[in-house]
Order: sequence, then C-alpha cells, then structure tokens
Amino acid sequence: MRSTLLTLHAPALARAYYCTGQWRDDTMYALAARHAAQRPTAFALRDATRRLTWSDLVSWADGMAADLAAAGLRAGDRVGVWLPNRVEATVVFLACSRNGYVCTPSLHQNHTVNEIATLLERCAAAALVAQVGYGADGARQDIFSRVAGLSAMRALYALASMGTPAPARKETRSFPAPDARPEFKTDPVVVPDKVVYLAFTSGTTGQPKGVMHSDNTLLANGRAMVADWGIDADTVLYSLSPLSHHIATVALEQTLVAGCELVVNDALRGVSPLDRILETGATYVMGVPTHAIDILSEMERRGLHTLGAVKTFYMAGSAIPIEVARRFLALGIKPQNIYGMTENGSHQYTLPDDDLDTLVRTCGKACAAYEIKIWRCDAPDLEAGVGEIGEIGGRGACLTLGYFDNQSATERSFNAQGWFMSGDLGRLDREGNLEVVGRSKDLIIRGGHNIYPTQIEDLAIRHPNAFKVAAFPVRDDRLGERVCLAIIARENCAIQPEEMLDHLFAAGLSKYDMPEYFLLLPEFPMTASGKVLKRTLVDQVREGLLQPLPVRWQAKPSPQEA
Repeated sequence: MRSTLLTLHAPALARAYYCTGQWRDDTMYALAARHAAQRPTAFALRDATRRLTWSDLVSWADGMAADLAAAGLRAGDRVGVWLPNRVEATVVFLACSRNGYVCTPSLHQNHTVNEIATLLERCAAAALVAQVGYGADGARQDIFSRVAGLSAMRALYALASMGTPAPARKETRSFPAPDARPEFKTDPVVVPDKVVYLAFTSGTTGQPKGVMHSDNTLLANGRAMVADWGIDADTVLYSLSPLSHHIATVALEQTLVAGCELVVNDALRGVSPLDRILETGATYVMGVPTHAIDILSEMERRGLHTLGAVKTFYMAGSAIPIEVARRFLALGIKPQNIYGMTENGSHQYTLPDDDLDTLVRTCGKACAAYEIKIWRCDAPDLEAGVGEIGEIGGRGACLTLGYFDNQSATERSFNAQGWFMSGDLGRLDREGNLEVVGRSKDLIIRGGHNIYPTQIEDLAIRHPNAFKVAAFPVRDDRLGERVCLAIIARENCAIQPEEMLDHLFAAGLSKYDMPEYFLLLPEFPMTASGKVLKRTLVDQVREGLLQPLPVRWQAKPSPQEA
C-alpha cells in the first residue's frame, strides 16, 4: 500500500531503527494473528461480560475489517471509535491495522456530540463506531444523525449499551458478530510503517492536536517495556485508563508483544476497580496517580493489606506523590514511575531493581526506543548542564510521525537540533535519571521568581489528611502570579490553611514558594484520563466561581524568642 498521509517518516532513520531491532516487520494485527496461531485458546482480552481468546479476537477483527472494506473504506481512511471500555474498541483497532486504516480512538466520554463531530470532520473520518447515548450529552443529542452528512463519512456502526438489544437505524450498519467468518479478497496489509493511529491530545493547555503513529512507533515502546519489566504471557495486565487514552494504547502494545491478557476497566454497577483487580487476578496495573490514590484509599477503608496478585503498578500522566510510591513499596508492589506523552509513549521509566530514592524521586532513564536531553529554557537550541532545570527534548523510534494536517504545529515542536520539545521541565541527575519538575505552561512566576507546582504538590500530599492536591497560579497585578493550593481532604478530615503551611515548611518548602491562596474543594475538574484540569481551576478563580482564601505563612518564634 502507498500512504497518502504526509508524515515525518524518514528512510534513513527507518533503516537505523530496523537495524537495531526497535522497528520490525510486524504490524499490531500480525502479532495478534501470530498469538492466535500459536496459542489459540489462551486469553487475550476481557471486559466486564466478555473474555476473548486470541483466536476469538483475531477472528472478530477479521470480520470487522471485512465489513469496513465492504463499506468502501480505503487504506489510509480514518475510523473513529467513541466507545466506553468494551472489547469492541480493540477489535476495531486491530481491524484497522489489518487493512491499513487509521484508528482514531481518543474520543472521550466527557466530549459532547458537537465536539466529536468537530474532531471527526477535522480528520475527515470515513467511519465511526459509537455507542448509543454515550458521551456528555448523548442522552439529548444523537451522534449518528449529527455526523451522517459529513463529506468523508461512509459507514456508521451503532452499538447498544451492554445488556440491551442492538438498535435498528437506517443510517447505521450492524457491528459484525463475534462468530462471523468473512471471506477476504485481500491479504492483511504488512506495512508496519503506515499510520495506524491518530490520537487527539487531551487539550489541557489548548486545542487538541492529532498525533500520528505507525505500528512500529507504537510497538517500539511496547517492546522496550516488556523487555525491561519482564512482562510475559502469564501477565494479567489491568488498564485503569479508558481505552480512549494513550495509556491504554501502551497497555495494548505490551499485550501484543508479550501475548498476555489485557483486562479493561469496565466494572459493572456496584463493583469497584479494586474489586475487579482482585477478581481478575491482575498482576500488572496501569493508570495515573489519581487511580493509585483512590485504590489505596479504598484499601485503607476496607482494611485490606494486599492488592491481590499485583506486583507492578504503572503510574503516568502527572507526577507521582512520593507518599503514594512509598505506600506501594510497603505493600510489596513495585511502582513503575513513568514519564511520557501521546507523542512519544511511555518512553521514560524506572526499573524493577532501582533503589528507593530513584523510584520515588525520578522517572528513571529513557527506554531503548528513545533518548532525551535537557535544553535551556532561555535558549532551547542549547543543552542545559547536569542538574540544571530546562525543557525536556527527545528523539527515537517511538516518536510520533507528526501532527495530522498541521504542518505549523509539527515544525514548532522541534528545536534547531531536531529534538522534539515536550513543553515539560526537568533535570537529569548524575546517574542520568530524569526528575520531572512540571509543565513549562504550569510554571508559576511570582515577581520573576520561578515556582514549580509539582514540588509543592509532592510535599502537600504527605499531609496525613490530604487526599488530593493541586497547585496553580492566581493572577496578581503587582507580582504577576501567586500560588493557590487546592486540596481535597480525606473523608471525615479537615485541614486548616495554617496547618498546611506549617506542614509544607517542615517538609522543606522554601518560604519563597509558599502558597498565598488556599482552597478546600470536594472534587477537582478532571480530564477523561484522570488529569487535574488546572486551567479550569484558574478560569473559575478568575471568573469568581471559586474564591480562594488569602493566606500567609509566618515563621513561628523560637523558644528563646517566645
């Protein structure tokens, strides 16, 4: 097949990646088909009501691929997936890999019908697989009638929610049955360098961009993680992140490389993720720090002292509070401290034999499929010194092939040396481990002094009554910005502002970095993937919807002064 998408694919780089084995001749579908041929009855994929073997999964993907082809889709066409965590989402992904289509799964539950329609129009989607009534306003708005008239749209598939009959609609096709046995006129596409995945960024700092990946750029990350952490066919991998988020894609990569079972977080009503982790015998759990905090809190409430068979807990998407990592270690669970982006996957992580300090303080070293350098904030084409804070830049086999239909955004993402600039701030220690300080856009500048929110958050979460925390800027006419610390307290607990400030000082926070506003909230605005929407907090304070309490830390007099 010949790709019609404009990408950053470079033949010279590709040859180098193939020579090192980071890129190979396998597509994602080809790996699944190999497992189906070698271990047809081994379990591959599970949601709340279905458990598929590798043979079941590949057969169903074949049926979906045949139906998309019958609808007139061509190689390179985009297929949108707007579904909750159910096995059909992965079936569609593998069907796209088989036929050379581009899967677009990053359509989240908190999107509205109009937002989904806009994203589908932006990527000229040729097909959509969606669940009836899903989404922020799905009960009032109909996605199928809304997108049926899009110029590129050729096929709509309407799935019913679990336990209800499939809807009969004139504008939609029936999703192929699991036992369908199609007769193919074409063989699977065996080009692993084609674009197979288009994910819109979560947009916590602006308009989402369409990130393009090939089978190879995705699998390079999965291969490295499987090798470094000893993931094998006996692993039971539980993804707490929704299938619309890139963390779940990293979970799928590892599943396909290792041939293990992937369990998606699709708990039935009244069943918690903790219950599902225990029930499924999960050994490897993937999510964000918010998931970890919630699970540890539920374990504490229920008096549980073990997390079933779990040996490893992956955390990415935001900085891991040190206290969370310590609590997992006390349970005999290795925290996998991850740093990455949709653009480059989970490329930076700690290793099983790292010492306590490395595990809780850093994100370890770059995997074999990536390399990073720290670049000066004031001169992004110049490398920063050891220990100096700067912007994290990287390159390698798991890097995106660019932003879909957005040449300017693609160009702006690289410095003059050809390194992809993450927008995140960090520093390398003398062993080469990365300490992420925060996003450059999250940096709070108070009267010319740089304050890093993650440092405040890391210390604040250690307070025994703090459940979740978020530090963000509040505009100030004189100083530009001041720090506001928002807190969700533990159940039946309270935190007084002065108490928190004293805690921060005792924990080592500089008096120059102290919060000057305090908010006690019942919940935070969150993205679909579990990240705190600090931009929304900033807007709510500016608009007067939230009114933080002004606070000021004052040093306590010494006994001699008292």
